[in-house]
Amino acid sequence: MNARKLTKAGVAAAAALALAFSVAACGDDDSGGAASDNEKITVGIKYDQPGVGLKTPDGTYTGFDVDVATYIAQQLGRDPGDIEWKEAKSADRETMLQRGDVDFIAASYSINDQREEKVDFAGPYLLAHQDVLIRADDNSITKPEDLNNKKLCSVTGSTSAQNVKEKIAPDAQLQEYGGYSECLTGLENGVIDALTTDDAILAGYASQPEFEGKFKLGGFKLSNENYGIGVQEGSELKEQINDALEKMVADGSWDAAVKKNFGPAEYQNEPAPEIGVVVK
Repeated sequence: MNARKLTKAGVAAAAALALAFSVAACGDDDSGGAASDNEKITVGIKYDQPGVGLKTPDGTYTGFDVDVATYIAQQLGRDPGDIEWKEAKSADRETMLQRGDVDFIAASYSINDQREEKVDFAGPYLLAHQDVLIRADDNSITKPEDLNNKKLCSVTGSTSAQNVKEKIAPDAQLQEYGGYSECLTGLENGVIDALTTDDAILAGYASQPEFEGKFKLGGFKLSNENYGIGVQEGSELKEQINDALEKMVADGSWDAAVKKNFGPAEYQNEPAPEIGVVVK
């Protein structure tokens, strides 16, 4: 055991105690020791990423992360109606897990060293990449360097556009908007030339009915983003979730969820990643 793990032994003990209460009704069945069907499970997702995690106006939840989380919950012995969804904003995810506000988080949650100091991750379950979204009829951007002298949009506070300017296209003209929907409107109207963030998020937006056929992904793979399922440090749920993810891939449900949520954008997704293998 390394020094970092020892310093967080108290957190791990608390996580184990919380798990003991949450799975008190466990049985030796095919669900891998999950709680009984009538127990609630609380899952953190994004509410504002179409195709990934979205709360719709009628109060339902859609997206790839939602489908993955629902599959996991079912493998843990819960019905979809037993899931309580909570919004997991990017800045709040570690705190939500540490406080025990949620059992796990599936929210375009990239695994990195800084986050692993605070929480554990099952997975990864998707290898995404930073990419750009451009208009379907724009043939002037065919490689990352073509972003020079182009108006490049991302949301305020994001590092995606800055990474492009610093590392790839120093003459890109950065445009920061309050949200991705504003970037998309600007892209559709020709006010901006490209929008950058994770390709899975871009594909989710481009797959929405109102945008279908209007945009395309550059396919540039500017970074590796290993999406994982966040759990509290030391939680035994990590192994149970890993088992569920492996089963989801094996029975074809993972491929079906990718096609359902990203298919209209012609998203060239990576194959399902190997559990425990984080691509740097």
